[in-house]
Amino acid sequence: MISVSATDLGIDIADQHHHGLYKWLLASFLLGKRIRSSVALQAYRILVDQHGLDAPAKLGQCAHRELVRLLGQAGYARYDESTARRLRTLGVRLAAELPAHLQAMHNGTEGLPDVERWLLTFDGIGPKTLEIFMREARAVLEAIDQTR
Repeated sequence: MISVSATDLGIDIADQHHHGLYKWLLASFLLGKRIRSSVALQAYRILVDQHGLDAPAKLGQCAHRELVRLLGQAGYARYDESTARRLRTLGVRLAAELPAHLQAMHNGTEGLPDVERWLLTFDGIGPKTLEIFMREARAVLEAIDQTR
């Protein structure tokens, strides 16, 4: 697997106005799967850059069939149905839950381990995806945790 950074994808993780953490989590979600990195990167570009699914709510509102179609454009030949379902759920849950977790970190009622445990509750986020995500998100999340 090639090592890809958020910067390689034009993502500023710290820019919450433009959903930087979400974008990097989405990219990490795709890169953490047993699929060629080039396909995962193409899927990210199609979803975010070409079709504007650049915020959790937009991903969560995207129809399952449309997500399957977009994944197919990226070269997904297998797992497109399950990945589409997981992506839609990811968007819905992140839209509903991410702001509260970030606020809890800011308030000091949650820490980095709490957020990591929460992320592992998502279908499709396992240790590898979490590792990819935290490789770059850790500094941003620690900064939020330190603002209290």
